[in-house]
Amino acid sequence: MNKGLLKSWKTDKGFGFIKSDILEHDTFIHISALKHMSRKPKVGDTIYFDVATQSDGKSKAINCRIEGVAELKLLKAPNQKNNNQPHRIAKSNFASSFLGKVASISIIAVLGFVAVNKYTHYQSNEQFNNHTPVITNADLATFDEQYPKVVIPKNTQNFTCDGRQYCTEMRSREEAVFFINNCPNTKMDGDGDGDPCENDTRF
Repeated sequence: MNKGLLKSWKTDKGFGFIKSDILEHDTFIHISALKHMSRKPKVGDTIYFDVATQSDGKSKAINCRIEGVAELKLLKAPNQKNNNQPHRIAKSNFASSFLGKVASISIIAVLGFVAVNKYTHYQSNEQFNNHTPVITNADLATFDEQYPKVVIPKNTQNFTCDGRQYCTEMRSREEAVFFINNCPNTKMDGDGDGDPCENDTRF
């Protein structure tokens, strides 16, 4: 490491020359070699530097620093707290991402639950519909054959339910028909075909 004084400096062009007692010639120095210093150089500054040879054979100063002037990287050291900011941002992003995933999973779970309920309800309706008998015209015709209509005589307005239950208590077949169709606990239609007192020879 060499030591010398900044002999000249051209601020507008950003370069100058260093004079050192141990070097034969003044050494060229460019502002880029001092960009890490907290202020720009000025004539009379003590410069510590190394010497490098350029491609054109000329020498220049490198690894330079100004005596008594702080370097920018040292000035940033007390502000290391700022370095934690990205970590806080990262943590915040992580928390946001985690909450977002939880919310997404919750929404998917709710939608799945609703879908399952709807499907179950649909299946129940399908099963109900599949087990519900469909009555066709043929069924109606068969029903009419099995259960013939009972014609109630027009003069039934003269009959009243008075507790009688047996054919022997009836005065006519019409009265018996009225009783089995309108009165409880009758015992006159054993085969349930709607034709009471079939064996009663009185009618």
